[in-house]
Amino acid sequence: MSRAIRSHPILSRTAARIVVAGALLTAADASVPAMASSPTSPPARSGSNGPAYERVADFYGAYIDAVTDEGSGHLGRELRAFYLAKNLRTRLAAWEAREHADGVLRAQDVPRAWKVTPEDSGMGHTWSTVRLTWGSARHPKYTYLEVQSDLATKKISDIRAKS
Repeated sequence: MSRAIRSHPILSRTAARIVVAGALLTAADASVPAMASSPTSPPARSGSNGPAYERVADFYGAYIDAVTDEGSGHLGRELRAFYLAKNLRTRLAAWEAREHADGVLRAQDVPRAWKVTPEDSGMGHTWSTVRLTWGSARHPKYTYLEVQSDLATKKISDIRAKS
């Protein structure tokens, strides 16, 4: 600091404040978590009232959560009533009685992950492929389902194992 600034009482206080403010800013910058300055953003998830395959993904996500959580009560049945066409619910009940498994998942267990990919559309329907992930992260096994949705209602109208 120059002698002129040090000898002037107002300027020396101002200069001292600038030095203190700079030191505080430097200390604050050093204490910011690394994630805030990281180039990658934290994970996010969004949704919309978009294509039918997005509703298939919404259904499978909610349904898997409902059957995984033992205290969910009737949520699985309520999700089926909302997302699945009535005639599919009837066919699933018959399949489940015959196979002793969950018709939505085509299994007796609950997968640890799922993924929905849109496929073709035509004649008022669209198809999605649902990949269910089973087993450990190190040794995953997959099953694939073909899910048909009605374009007018976006209700799921068929579920079957994909060959």
